Amino acid sequence: MAISFLSRSVQKYTDNLANDGLFSLPSARAALLTSVGCILVLSLLMVASASIPFALTRELSELYFFNRQLIYITAGLFFAGLVYFLVPIRLLYQSGTQFFLLGVTGLLLVAVLIFGTPINGAKRWFNLGVFNFQVAEMAKLVVILFVSDFVVRRSFEVRNSWDGFLRISVVMGILTVLLLAQPDFGSLVVILGTVFAIFYVAGTPYRMFWALGAFLSSLAVAAIFFAQYRLTRALSFIDPFDDIQDTDYQLARSLIAFGRGEFAGVGYGESVQKLSHLPEAHTDFLLAITGEELGFLGVLMVLLLEAFIIASALRISYNALKHKQMRMSYTAFGIAIIFIAQTTINAAMNMGAMPTKGLTMPFFSYGGSSMVVSLIMMAVLLKIWKETPNIDPSQCRYY
Repeated sequence: MAISFLSRSVQKYTDNLANDGLFSLPSARAALLTSVGCILVLSLLMVASASIPFALTRELSELYFFNRQLIYITAGLFFAGLVYFLVPIRLLYQSGTQFFLLGVTGLLLVAVLIFGTPINGAKRWFNLGVFNFQVAEMAKLVVILFVSDFVVRRSFEVRNSWDGFLRISVVMGILTVLLLAQPDFGSLVVILGTVFAIFYVAGTPYRMFWALGAFLSSLAVAAIFFAQYRLTRALSFIDPFDDIQDTDYQLARSLIAFGRGEFAGVGYGESVQKLSHLPEAHTDFLLAITGEELGFLGVLMVLLLEAFIIASALRISYNALKHKQMRMSYTAFGIAIIFIAQTTINAAMNMGAMPTKGLTMPFFSYGGSSMVVSLIMMAVLLKIWKETPNIDPSQCRYY
């Protein structure tokens, strides 16, 4: 069976350093909690700085968005605590639970198209008063749990025939239609990429990936060229200064922010781009304001904290793999892929290496749905780390 090369590489590298006496390696649990705690504090600081001018122009209190981000973090920690302390990990892999979560997610995705609150021409959110809930964020975790169980239950089909892909394609096809109807192309790409990654480490033959990769790439190109706003975004990042007053406005201002920050930044609270130059700078372009105020060092700190979180998730995945808990291993690996994808896309978008897309940076960007679901994912990782050594492999199916 194919084993996660990335998970093993992270684990072996850190194990070798520890064995050489270069440092005492902390547990994955300690590393995860410390990294998440640090980036949450940094998130609050940067949201407070970046959002004050925007709040004042809307006649809101200066710390309005800081207070809301604090509420999102508190709510996320509350739900994460419920998952960690009250939800047995095996319950998540029972067929009844799987189809219940899929059914609820599907119904919510349909309901948001009917009753959702339109924002910037898209209907992705339910207005819950305290915050707008984005169903696609919930779908990411539900799909990870479902696919992680699926590749174990249907292991022979996944590794030896097209049946595994064909079966899962029914669920993914429905999800694709619902997400494109919102539209939410970014979340769809992240989810499909994560599904592919899980299938890859589960042992799916390469020939299937080449065929399906070509097919999905064709669909992606078609989706871009047949939607004018996607085509505009795809082309604008090629030269972010050729139409600085229109299609390239956000990206150009983001790059200017990074340029002003240089190595050490202009100083906390001293950003110029947040003064109505970079629209809603506290959301998807928070990293650009961080680069302006804290410079290269601040951006490096954010990315290192994200890397520590991802490395901790991969260590948890590898630890479950060593204990032959395949569902848990795939789940932790899938969560790591979600974090990798969103961190990479958000950072690349801010730096002009990719077209702009509304994807948050986990635990850092402003946003209720992303923050709550990311903290729940953290709770699932901690639950896997806690329960893996206590489960007898002979009492569950594994391959």
